[in-house]
Amino acid sequence: MTAPRILFYVQHLLGIGHLARASRIAQALVARGARVTLVTGGLPVTGFPPPGLDHIALPALQTAGEGFSGLADAHGDPATPELLDRRRDLLLATLHRAAPDIVITEAFPFGRRQMRFELLPLLEVIAVMRPKPILCCSLRDILQEKTKPGRDAETVDLVLAHYDRVLVHGDPAFARLGDTFPLVDRIADRVVHTGLVAPPAPRPAAQGFDVVLSAGGGAVGEGLATAALAAAAELPGLRLCLITGPNLPAGPRQALEAGLNALPQGRLLVETFRPDFAALLAASRLSVSQAGYNTVCDVLQAGCRAILIPFATGGETEQTTRATRLAAKGWADILPESALDGPSLAAAIRQALAAPVPSRQGLDLDGAGRTADILYHLADHRLTEVS
Repeated sequence: MTAPRILFYVQHLLGIGHLARASRIAQALVARGARVTLVTGGLPVTGFPPPGLDHIALPALQTAGEGFSGLADAHGDPATPELLDRRRDLLLATLHRAAPDIVITEAFPFGRRQMRFELLPLLEVIAVMRPKPILCCSLRDILQEKTKPGRDAETVDLVLAHYDRVLVHGDPAFARLGDTFPLVDRIADRVVHTGLVAPPAPRPAAQGFDVVLSAGGGAVGEGLATAALAAAAELPGLRLCLITGPNLPAGPRQALEAGLNALPQGRLLVETFRPDFAALLAASRLSVSQAGYNTVCDVLQAGCRAILIPFATGGETEQTTRATRLAAKGWADILPESALDGPSLAAAIRQALAAPVPSRQGLDLDGAGRTADILYHLADHRLTEVS
């Protein structure tokens, strides 16, 4: 068949999980010969997007607070109407230039409601295009619980009016969309579970650590960095590596660098980013991290022990739900964000290292490849109809 053209929209606001998952799927599509245009809208992140894609970067937006309460520009100033208009116009121009067979919106309409100013116009234009692109939502398996009445019903209305498929990136044996989205029955004919979008099984890195502590993108990594310094002082004989993430604020980063001088040399290695993160975990004994989707996928694929510190600020529930399910299966330990300090982290590390390595066999971790296959099938069907 003719190589399908795919336009993939992803907006990361605080962490980098959405961007990482979308990049893995885009790579699987490119590997199959698809022509992918990845549209991103967050701050630049080292290592993303991967090579081989047509990349369009909209003027950057980030969350104005940990509770996702507003939008700020790349400098942290409130986003202006002019900035939002520029983004919308560039997105629509990219749609027309790419002339895609398939358009994918990551999270929306189940999440990323802050981006309605540009995504609703996108849906309206797609609806009148001829031939009309297939429209898909790319969605993680566990959703944030909605607190405002009517939100789920609005999501259903948008799916029924515009979307052909909702691609849920999860293993239904672990979590189904209906577990956190109560109206799933109304859109059941459009929902497909793809498996977890994990990286390929890694070859262990040449050198590992007793403990790898990772703060994701780093924007909310100050607590872990502070606790890691204090815990390292209580754990002689162990080699620890802290990956701060590229977005750790300047103040906490300076405090971390100053605190390292008080530790014995080699006790705690600090790095900003590791492109071989999954391989590093595979060579290490224990991972300490938040419970974001991509980090958990890395841990599951690597097979190491895990301590999860779910992000729960601003009423966030998604990571707590994921961590609780993993702990119930014996696949991870939980250290609540509210209890995170040096002594509690050191105690949790000792306990985890004394436990056997859990077996996680049977999980479907090939969600990127399966998603690419699904999209190729949809594109083939569309191109057949058009011809």
